[in-house]
Amino acid sequence: MPSPKLVPLEPTDDERRTLNAWVRRRKTSQALAVRSQIVLRCADGGTIGAVAGELGVSRDMVSKWRGRFLRDRLGGLTDEPRPGRPRTISDEQVEQVITATLEQAPPKSDTHWSTRSMARSAGLSQTAVSRIWRAFGLKPHLVETWKLSTDPQFIEKVRDIVGLYMDPPDKALVLCVDEKSQIQALDRTAPCLPVLPTTPARMTHDYVRNGTTSLFAALDVASGSVIAQHYRRHRHQEFLRFLKLIDNAVPGGLDLHLICDNYATHKTPAIHKWLLRHPRFHLHFTPTSSSWINLVERWFAELTNRKLRRSAHRNVAELEAGIRKWIIDWNRDPKPFVWTKTADEILENLAAYCRRVNGPAS
Repeated sequence: MPSPKLVPLEPTDDERRTLNAWVRRRKTSQALAVRSQIVLRCADGGTIGAVAGELGVSRDMVSKWRGRFLRDRLGGLTDEPRPGRPRTISDEQVEQVITATLEQAPPKSDTHWSTRSMARSAGLSQTAVSRIWRAFGLKPHLVETWKLSTDPQFIEKVRDIVGLYMDPPDKALVLCVDEKSQIQALDRTAPCLPVLPTTPARMTHDYVRNGTTSLFAALDVASGSVIAQHYRRHRHQEFLRFLKLIDNAVPGGLDLHLICDNYATHKTPAIHKWLLRHPRFHLHFTPTSSSWINLVERWFAELTNRKLRRSAHRNVAELEAGIRKWIIDWNRDPKPFVWTKTADEILENLAAYCRRVNGPAS
């Protein structure tokens, strides 16, 4: 028995322009673009089977959207409303929660809102408040710390150090130098348990302190390699010994630009005298309260996260041996940390932050 003859599909000129626009526009959803192509090809005389093969879709899909267009025209190509529970929270209630979170003090002298206290105040469920906060990225339970440098030479020092990072001098080595002091040799009171499927590695919360050591490190900005040495104390005597170690480790034909913090041991008379006798050493001091600008701090974070945080050591010698081995492995394939922000960008961001914190001048 022959198939029934299909009703011709004849879109108007305006409908054709709209369908072609939906096909070509990059922001059109993929589903609407395919449905528009189905209608256009059927209108050009394509059979259901031919259109399905050409677009790589099923015959039922072609038949469905062809029929929907015949019945409802362009409006038939959009998705129909789906069944489900109607919305119960109005835009005004959402605005009330957001405004209260940002502008109103929490009850009972609390320092911040919780989902429960906000739910009681707004007359909503805790789940509803939690969803609103997630949707708008509000996290009243979190707090971040910040500190502005009061160094009167802040701008000059930032330009100096960032200039060394982004345009180092010829025939010179830029080294970021600092001490990681009081590294504790911690041993757990019970053996650590390894990671298992569905179970993370586990260790006891209590530990035994077995002494401390200090690590002096100099990070080569260009290559990422590190010169490091352990000392049990971190006085100016140890810093002077570390400077001598750097002097012996770096070829004599290179100038050395050392980026250091403002720790008192870096500025003693003994250090000044030694630097005068070794003119290839140039010390550049970071602004006060600005350890973020010294790249060796980023390397210390790698050491902490990848070695120290989850290790256990029975004595200081064992701790120092473990750190030395980790540094040797690092130097076999060092990864430099690339500084990307210019001094102007840093200072502009800082100025914008100060304006936002302090508000308009009165």
